[in-house]
Amino acid sequence: MTTALFSEDQRDALQELTNIGMGQAGASVAAVLGEFVQLSVPRILVLKPSLIPPALERIVGPEKVTAVRQGFHGDLRGEAVVVYGVAHCRELADLMGYDEVPDEATEHELLLDVSNVLIGACLGGLAEQISAEMGFSAPSLMATEVEVGSLLDVSRMDSPCALFVEVNFSLEKRSFACHLIMLLPEDQILVLRDAIDRFLASL
Repeated sequence: MTTALFSEDQRDALQELTNIGMGQAGASVAAVLGEFVQLSVPRILVLKPSLIPPALERIVGPEKVTAVRQGFHGDLRGEAVVVYGVAHCRELADLMGYDEVPDEATEHELLLDVSNVLIGACLGGLAEQISAEMGFSAPSLMATEVEVGSLLDVSRMDSPCALFVEVNFSLEKRSFACHLIMLLPEDQILVLRDAIDRFLASL
């Protein structure tokens, strides 16, 4: 594990910029769910692809998970993944006012909607701070009820390293929690680093 592609100042700036995006995402989700959202300190790592699944497993734990993915493009290109524990998927339906357990299609639609709000607000907030144009593909269901270690197919990652940014969203009065992971290939890490330098120079 390393963050050697970033200086200490760059890493601190990225953490603060991510915090700002997280705050916007937390406020957006709080408005949707009507609950106060608690945020973790962002984890920022530059990892070899083979080290991403075990890193994710340490963060999420051994439970089975369902995940939503959403690509982003423009000045920055990569993928965001929102990971939910299976029990938290059920909790989400209750939060959204469903008296009964929803059918599978409805549950998946809820996950897509909440993930879209989270990713759009968090990454949109980050992009705004560094004056980057960013667009998003439609969110899609990545996997349902799988072991977290098998969630990502790292054999398809052709970059020697990837930026792994993780934030944890939880609710103050509920057991619901989810993890937002942002993955950038190495060439995009360099683009982000240059954008951070411009941001720091403007202060």
